Amino acid sequence: MRHHLIVLGAGYAGVAAAGHLARHLHPDDVEVTVVNPEPDFVERMRLHQLATGDEPRRHDLTKVFAGTGVRLRVARVDAVDAEHRTVTVSDDQGTDRLEYDTLLYAIGSTSGGAAVPGVAEHAHHVAERPAALRLHQRMTDLGENGTVLVVGGNLTAIELATEIAESWPHLRVTVATTGELGGWLSRKARRHLLRAFDRFGIEVHEHTTIGRVTPTGAVAADGTVFAADATVWAAGFAAHPIAAASGLQVQDDGRITVDRMMRSVSHPGVYAAGDCAYVIGDNGRPLPMSCASAGFTRMQVTATIIGDLTGRAVPEKTLGYLANCVSLGRRDAIFQAVDGDAASKSWSLRGRVAARIKASVLVGAGWAARNPTYGLPTRRHRLTTVADRAAEPVSA
Repeated sequence: MRHHLIVLGAGYAGVAAAGHLARHLHPDDVEVTVVNPEPDFVERMRLHQLATGDEPRRHDLTKVFAGTGVRLRVARVDAVDAEHRTVTVSDDQGTDRLEYDTLLYAIGSTSGGAAVPGVAEHAHHVAERPAALRLHQRMTDLGENGTVLVVGGNLTAIELATEIAESWPHLRVTVATTGELGGWLSRKARRHLLRAFDRFGIEVHEHTTIGRVTPTGAVAADGTVFAADATVWAAGFAAHPIAAASGLQVQDDGRITVDRMMRSVSHPGVYAAGDCAYVIGDNGRPLPMSCASAGFTRMQVTATIIGDLTGRAVPEKTLGYLANCVSLGRRDAIFQAVDGDAASKSWSLRGRVAARIKASVLVGAGWAARNPTYGLPTRRHRLTTVADRAAEPVSA
């Protein structure tokens, strides 16, 4: 009976990892199944563009995995039972329970703010494709004097606010953030950011914590009322609650606790990559939820799984964070280099040059995820059993 390896999620980390594993593990020994709620690979870094009406080209996962031997199961993940090594999934046909020998959890993250009253009922977000489409419809329905409140001051909030303001100049856009807008940026980069917000006419309220969201806007913790026809919650991401309910050891934020090699610290045979994984990077700090982290953790987790299943040495891959690249509409951006402690360096690129870099990052990340086996050797390694490993001679 073949070893069943299940990959949950087909985002930047999951889709690339699945193809890579299928290319390097012998198909006589291993069956790779990917479970994803949508039949397409979604370029999450473009969802703020989708929200403003730019429909990215769809990428059918059956075509992405063509020739790799990967089996695609389009279904929602309802539960993971790490003790009994099962995954419960559901689709229009009903519910099914899948058994696994090895599990790669790469479901990623969803919109944060669940604990804030009114967010779930009244706020939009762009953490998932259906949500971005709903936001686009809402923007389209707004009239000439429509108002939009974006809650948050991170990369997603900045990109979304500027994208909306550029695409719908007749709308009045306001941003409310608990800290300083772009406060982590270098002095020149932050000055460029604020000039861009002034150019777009975006009103900024710093040091403002939103306490609740209403059908007509939001109310700050100090009682300030923000009237808005549409409120968008972009104040960070959160791990899906499935991991915390699975029996796996997780952090307070719901991310799966893994070791340096991306193995679950509580359950052998379970690995995690992408936004759902809590791992300490090479700088001694937890890697942030980001596309860059998805790439680094994907490379490490695939190397680890291949090594663990075949008895090969597991190389230690880089787990770093090198820069922030944030778009300010389609023709402006900031590329901010960071140091080993993830603090911004004084050096940055701004304007059209940075916008071209951002565009190339989007293209490169999407291409790499959709072509996980390009340029790789075709050799597929056979699995070793515990007995095989015990029989191997011990090096002196």
